[in-house]
Amino acid sequence: MNIQSAISREIFVPRDEKLLVAIEVRRRMKRKGLSFLNAGRKRDYLTYLCLSVTNSRPAQVLITKVKKYRGTRPLAKRSQWSVEQLRQVNGINPDKDTPEFDLVFDRTTDQWVASSAAEKCMFVQVLYHACQNYWEAKLAQANPASPADQKTPGAPENKKSPGAPSQTSFVNCQQKLMGDACSVNMVIYRCKIFLNRMKNSMTANQGQPQREAAVKASRSRSSPSPPAVRKMGNVMRRASQVLSERGERLMRADDKTSHLLHGAKQFAEAAQKLTLKQI
Repeated sequence: MNIQSAISREIFVPRDEKLLVAIEVRRRMKRKGLSFLNAGRKRDYLTYLCLSVTNSRPAQVLITKVKKYRGTRPLAKRSQWSVEQLRQVNGINPDKDTPEFDLVFDRTTDQWVASSAAEKCMFVQVLYHACQNYWEAKLAQANPASPADQKTPGAPENKKSPGAPSQTSFVNCQQKLMGDACSVNMVIYRCKIFLNRMKNSMTANQGQPQREAAVKASRSRSSPSPPAVRKMGNVMRRASQVLSERGERLMRADDKTSHLLHGAKQFAEAAQKLTLKQI
């Protein structure tokens, strides 16, 4: 069972919530040279930022901070905010994939670094579409459409009421995270996340065989390398190659999808202009 399934079963299912995405994060620090794994080991816990939605109606979108400890109770819920408390999502760099991002709430600002750029991009992408769906449903609930209120061509739009809550703004985020071709990007990010977690797991697990090999070497001068380690290395290389090739194919498909989308928009605009001329 992966970590997202474990978090969903222990934290969100008992609260009647559906987990959408969970990523491993740490706070941004001014001190440089502190790696992601070393920071987690030093604190003796890992932090996960989770996005969930309630099963009850009207649905609420929630951001929850969960910590994984070593011991009898490994997972614990620490903080939770609703999407209405989220004022801004800052992607830091709109030109390339980076692991840094900021979440600005009503009374606090959290500066995070994800374990990889792919995890951050996937979280921002899911959060953006969840916020869009939430605010559209809330607006429809606050202003139910009636036959008398239907919009007529040329009629002025209704202004937003002064007491309505402000929606979440996304700044310095890549356009591809908020575009229409999101499913292809999601597959690419999931492949990158899987590969990154495999590499981190290999790095963490290599320490134990090395310590055991050192103990055996002290007892015996001749110590052959374990065949299981060589076999796992071959499996990792093959998996890395397969995922890299799949990612390239998906990127080409993403480019074709964007090109087709652009052509479809141009065709729709031309058809609309032709219809207006005929009227």
